[in-house]
Amino acid sequence: MQKEYKKENEEDRALPNVHLVMSLAKRWLLGTHQGAVSEKHMHSYLDEFVFRFNRRKSRDGGLLFYRLLENAMHVPHTPYNEFIQKNNS
Repeated sequence: MQKEYKKENEEDRALPNVHLVMSLAKRWLLGTHQGAVSEKHMHSYLDEFVFRFNRRKSRDGGLLFYRLLENAMHVPHTPYNEFIQKNNS
């Protein structure tokens, strides 16, 4: 039994906090999207989670959103169907 205990500790040291991040991601998906998560768009959900996780301690979070909106006003609109066709090709 002692060997199994050592093995678990070695795995925890190799990937610290993985269980924490995974539980946060699961909680975020279920809370934000209310369980309406499709496998088709999972990569987009995870991209958003990673962005939010990496910026969670940022002091300029509101400024980033302001700059995003400011830039969005200067970029021409792309219809959803055209966007999907580009990504599926």
